Amino acid sequence: MVKYVSLRVTRLLTSEPVSAKWMNVGVVSTRCLSFLKLQTKFQSHTEISVRLASPDRLQPKPEVSALQFGKQFTDHMLKIEYHASAGGWQQPCITPLEYLSLHPAAKVLHYAVELFEGMKAYRGVDGQIRIFRPDLNMDRMNRSAARSGLPEFDREEMIKCLCRLISIDQEWVPHSEAASLYIRPTLIGTEPTLGVSTPESALFYTILCPVGTYFGPDFKAVSLLADPKFIRAWPGGVGDKKMGSNYAPTIHVQKLAQSKGFNQVLWLYGEDNQVTEAGTMNIFLVYINDNGERELITPPLNGLILPGVTRQSILDLSREWNDYKVSERTITMKEVVKLSLEKRLLEVFGAGTACIVCPVNLIQFQNNDISIPTMKQEDPIFMRLLRTITDIQYGRIPHPWGRSIE
Repeated sequence: MVKYVSLRVTRLLTSEPVSAKWMNVGVVSTRCLSFLKLQTKFQSHTEISVRLASPDRLQPKPEVSALQFGKQFTDHMLKIEYHASAGGWQQPCITPLEYLSLHPAAKVLHYAVELFEGMKAYRGVDGQIRIFRPDLNMDRMNRSAARSGLPEFDREEMIKCLCRLISIDQEWVPHSEAASLYIRPTLIGTEPTLGVSTPESALFYTILCPVGTYFGPDFKAVSLLADPKFIRAWPGGVGDKKMGSNYAPTIHVQKLAQSKGFNQVLWLYGEDNQVTEAGTMNIFLVYINDNGERELITPPLNGLILPGVTRQSILDLSREWNDYKVSERTITMKEVVKLSLEKRLLEVFGAGTACIVCPVNLIQFQNNDISIPTMKQEDPIFMRLLRTITDIQYGRIPHPWGRSIE
């Protein structure tokens, strides 16, 4: 049973001045949030409720070398219920990590009325904890919610809730530049009725887990299987939304690729075999164009791919540097094969929150292997991007994309 406990805590994300550095609390409350919106109607909240885990429920922090992605979780979670009959969003609550209680008819269990996000918090070289461009994650989450019939929320106030949760579990943010704290905001339809319809009740919750590098301690290029038989997304669908229903159907194909010795799947679409995504990553190519210039290309946001935060960051940095041409356009496997045969294909890499940037050294398409010299470039673009993004995330470069948690 979870108890209310008295602890010494530091100031936790309050906009009001405090007279003492330390304060004793049982249930911690902060006056903050004029909160989440229901269409054009707003529900006002004045405090976030915090119920701390008792000392006997606090878990030991794992060693960085032992971290596996998504295997270990922190001591607390954020929960916010939504009930249309009660006016919309209810009071945000931070509680000890605990199981959810759902009715067997909850819409999430039958109709996949669910979506999520992936973010990270980093402990910088200066000891400051930062999250990376959370506004883009919350905007994307709201777009996914709108398409799912789930309630939208105020972006900035939700970020404040997430920051509060991270502040409480701040000792779970690894003291290492080879690790981070993964943040998984999730929104599910909880109305206990059968029938495909807009849920009248929902639950927003967030869990945290410390993670090392996504592909393990060895930074290596990956291989991709491009099989036109399998399609991840199609026009008019939800390939550009971060919904669980987009991921479950990929598991079988991923296992098939691994059984053939490949690390990931290169997802194609259409009779012309358009390149869309690599596994759960956005995909980038660097090549020498017809004018003899280096050019970075990535598929456009046409509904087939997820508008990744790392993807946008790569495009923003590249355009700011102006050292090579940058294009968002359709890429086909015919073009990839042609560029490879002409020795003009220099780099291929994936990008996403989990891996940041991941080089690719081989693609198999129609039983032919396409070798890519990504790791053989003297000064690869993917490595410059990786260094810059991680420098921002770990505070080596002051940048507005790194939002500090005070």
